Amino acid sequence: MAKNIEPTLKLISGYLKLEKSANFVIPEYQRGYSWDITQCDKLWQDIEAFISSNASDPYFFGTIIVDCSDPNKFSLIDGQQRTTTFLLMLKALLMKLNEVIENIPTDDDSEALKAGLKANRDKIMAILYKAEAEDIPAMLRDNTKTQNITVIENNSINELHSEEVKKIIEAIDFITAEQNVYKIPRKQKDNKYTNHFRNFKYFYNKLSIKSDSQLNQFAKVFLEKCQVIEIRSWQIEQAITMFNSLNSSGLPLADADIISAQLYSKAGTDKREFNEQWESINKLADELNTRKIVNIDAVLQQFMYINRAVNKEYVKDTSVDVTTPGLRRYYTDIRKELLNEPLLICKNLAKITETWDKIKDYPLVKLLLKCNENAKLYLSSYLYRFETSDITEAKFIELCDCLLRLFTILELVDAGYSSSKFKTFLFGENIKLVDNAITIDIIKEDFNEHIRLNWKEEDIADGILGYDKNLLVFLNEYLYASSKSLKFDFAENVNIEHIMPASGRNITTIREDAGITDKDEFNNIVNKLGNKILLEEDINKSIGNEWFKTKKQNSINSKSGYKDSKYKIALALTVFPNDTWTKIDIEVATTKAVERIVKYIFNK
Repeated sequence: MAKNIEPTLKLISGYLKLEKSANFVIPEYQRGYSWDITQCDKLWQDIEAFISSNASDPYFFGTIIVDCSDPNKFSLIDGQQRTTTFLLMLKALLMKLNEVIENIPTDDDSEALKAGLKANRDKIMAILYKAEAEDIPAMLRDNTKTQNITVIENNSINELHSEEVKKIIEAIDFITAEQNVYKIPRKQKDNKYTNHFRNFKYFYNKLSIKSDSQLNQFAKVFLEKCQVIEIRSWQIEQAITMFNSLNSSGLPLADADIISAQLYSKAGTDKREFNEQWESINKLADELNTRKIVNIDAVLQQFMYINRAVNKEYVKDTSVDVTTPGLRRYYTDIRKELLNEPLLICKNLAKITETWDKIKDYPLVKLLLKCNENAKLYLSSYLYRFETSDITEAKFIELCDCLLRLFTILELVDAGYSSSKFKTFLFGENIKLVDNAITIDIIKEDFNEHIRLNWKEEDIADGILGYDKNLLVFLNEYLYASSKSLKFDFAENVNIEHIMPASGRNITTIREDAGITDKDEFNNIVNKLGNKILLEEDINKSIGNEWFKTKKQNSINSKSGYKDSKYKIALALTVFPNDTWTKIDIEVATTKAVERIVKYIFNK
């Protein structure tokens, strides 16, 4: 008879600590490791905010579902991204602990701190190397004893770098880890590393700026106060069914559920009116959520940002504190008096929701939200100045451009949103955004000066030259259309079209016609910005792998091509003088895109 499922609330350190004979397994069908600095930055912010809160209750990092049908093989059905990231962060933490322990003075004042650092180090070694207390002294003397110990086995057929975590965990120091990990050919700077090493490096750098006592506190909180619910199942079908169920309905109450319940309890004789207003707000938020604009929690978050900026709650003397409380804590503890006026808060939330409904289809808003979710917070703050009925695109297009320029830089540099150059600056600026007395010209000059002082044009240009993702394809289309005074917009089902195809039955010949014989060179150049444009999904499906001559033809009515597109760069290619699209053409188009975007970012 099969065992029942076994849910257990565990410290993350307890969840990760395995017997010597056991290890985590990432199954064959799982996706590869996809978390990047954006997710790691959010994880870091969550931990930092929890530490700053001095909360007595533990912090919860969600549910992990494990299939235990194979003894000693804990197959990760849900939680492989978090588990892998936890291990990478612990390795970075272990390296920093070893560094400070070696250099900390041996005196009475430092004795307690040194003992704490060593205790945390030993806990991490017990996780990463399955070490018992008696094993650790020998491991510290001889690093070969920490080799070939498997904590997580990656069997995913979608993971190209299955040994990357093992290489990082086995490395004696940061330099060794950097030497041993995989480097992607033809990539520059941090783009040459896999997500595994980039994320590990992100945590290492974040931990490097902490003092010895802060490092000890971080380690202690993460190891002793951060929790997950580990759900073990002994049947894989049962585990997958449970995963689907939990992710479709969700177990925990949302912040909005808790806050609305308290608002209702305080509505008194206005309960009926409150219910009608809350239902209306929730309904519109749900509709907006289907478009990935905002949900009710996001609306509450934006009002929190607005309220904190109006009251300058995070300004301390002349500095800005970017620590942000959770929604539930803000509304039910820090500013619980807000809940004493349920109808007033409904009015404010309705204003935010109706504003998003009005602006959701403006092209520049769509582009900005595609760029970075955090942009919503600051756009919402600025638009709160206006009555919804008075909002026009002309009133906020300049702010959209300011935010788009800054978040484009974030896309290109090796930094997270929590960096002082982004979050700290924007928090300070948010106080101006909500202030009717401060003009958009003053705000624009703040952005211009901030960008000018913190980044160099040549560094941003280098980042765009090596860029191989898709966001800047949208920006490039917008800037090209603007330069021609043409209309810009994009549909939800727009595709990224490779002018020179990335694959297809004719790819070998197409590559030769383009002047590319080396496969690695092809893989590097095919994803450059100058080889990618926006194109309608149906047109892309029709011609995506065809010859350039076929794609750009403008005389045959029976076949869809660039001539049928509404996107301006695609239309411009119909009059391109040559019938082949070569390596040189890609480089020229990339150079033009770089110049266009750099000029935009630096407001030239």
